[in-house]
Amino acid sequence: MRTFMRYFAGLVVAALFSFPALAHEYAWEPGRHLVGELFHVPARFEDTFHLLGKEHGFGYLELLAANPDIDPWLPGENTEVLMPGQHILPHGSTEGILINLPEFRLYFFPPEGDSVTTYPIGIGREGWESPTGQTVVRYKEANPRWFPPQSIIEDYASRGEHLPRMVPPGPDNPLGDYKMNLAMGAIVIHGTNKPFGIGMRVSAGCFRLDNEDIGKLFPRVPLGTQVTIVNQPFKLGVYREALYLEAHTPLDEHGLPTSLDRFAAIRELMSERAELTHGMRLDWARIREVVDAAEGVPVKIGEPLRS
Repeated sequence: MRTFMRYFAGLVVAALFSFPALAHEYAWEPGRHLVGELFHVPARFEDTFHLLGKEHGFGYLELLAANPDIDPWLPGENTEVLMPGQHILPHGSTEGILINLPEFRLYFFPPEGDSVTTYPIGIGREGWESPTGQTVVRYKEANPRWFPPQSIIEDYASRGEHLPRMVPPGPDNPLGDYKMNLAMGAIVIHGTNKPFGIGMRVSAGCFRLDNEDIGKLFPRVPLGTQVTIVNQPFKLGVYREALYLEAHTPLDEHGLPTSLDRFAAIRELMSERAELTHGMRLDWARIREVVDAAEGVPVKIGEPLRS
């Protein structure tokens, strides 16, 4: 009961106070692997991970992974909660929008090429998995209407809920204030009327952003912008000559369910990214710890060999 009351109090606080957008913008230049920084926030009495995430720009699951020894509903007054604000950029295109599913995060690289903005996002839940691949933004709309496909209407009906054929713009619209259709079937990047789902597996395959976030991203993304969606639970990057590894829990439907399989995947990644690992002395015990913990923060795992 106490946990429920604390959760309820947190929802009340979230409703009464406005929070900043969840996006973080960092200076960046091509070839740079790591952006951002880790920092700690002392929890207040009324805090939960949902509230701290909304206030500081992180999803619930990434705070949970980064703070495995802290109660997400009762962190405790003055408990130092780690904010996982440092990221190894996913390997691949640094043009337009880059989404990495296991970390529930979208990266936007503007044409100027001197910055990158990151956003926590909601992705497809089990049975409605978000796709991977490369596509473009095909269509954009502010104050959109929502025409739910028959599969979603039937899904609602199976739970005893009626869903109309068209949901008008407004607070009851699951698309929020803006949407960007991808040239990838019915997949859309959009806002939401359920912000608590940011950073979680909640959608029918689309990508949910905080309404304030997508309101700022929307005008920066012209039609035809490239969108790359990847599944990279493990990422490597070099920072100040040292090699770093960032590990996230792999998505169930994409395999790698055991520690042994994950370690094999790391060895394969090391081989594929030989340009980063060449000349490095690797700490394999540390690598195993990072993979098993999957805390979603970059950890140093190698240093240059010295002659």
